[in-house]
Amino acid sequence: MKQSANSSPATIILGVDPGTRVSGYGIIGVQNNRYELIDYGCIRPPVEALLSERYLIIFESLEELIDSYHPDAVVVETQYIQKNVQSAMKLGMARGVAMIAAKKKRIPVFGYAPTEAKRAVTGNGRASKHQVQGMVQRLLNLEAPPHPEDAADALAIAICHAHMAEHLKKKHEI
Repeated sequence: MKQSANSSPATIILGVDPGTRVSGYGIIGVQNNRYELIDYGCIRPPVEALLSERYLIIFESLEELIDSYHPDAVVVETQYIQKNVQSAMKLGMARGVAMIAAKKKRIPVFGYAPTEAKRAVTGNGRASKHQVQGMVQRLLNLEAPPHPEDAADALAIAICHAHMAEHLKKKHEI
């Protein structure tokens, strides 16, 4: 992201929507309350890989993103309750992998519930995935909604963090 000579440096935020099959990521720059898309996509470890190998792939992929973009903060989606205990544990471990990748580089980590991200982006904590994609598109001035949904959710988490007042961000640091 280019900056003018007299502007303050932009804040770079990496949002992560963790999962063992698909982990979405979204990277935005924030300067003077304006958002700029830097990158987004998904990390998709092979489904046939051992769970431990999938975690390693997620970790190494996030490390590469951190090394490439040097974010000032990593924001991870939290508190998604699964009815299946095994699924909840796997998701929690994927969240942990994202947190360790950031902490290894001494980057602060923040967490927001999906409803908080939806509310920050759409004004409604129960917004549909389609509504989130549409608002992320508008907020980042994209020609089309970001796909897949996991990447759009990661961008929404990053935007949510950017919306938060500084004193509220500390409350969400994990």
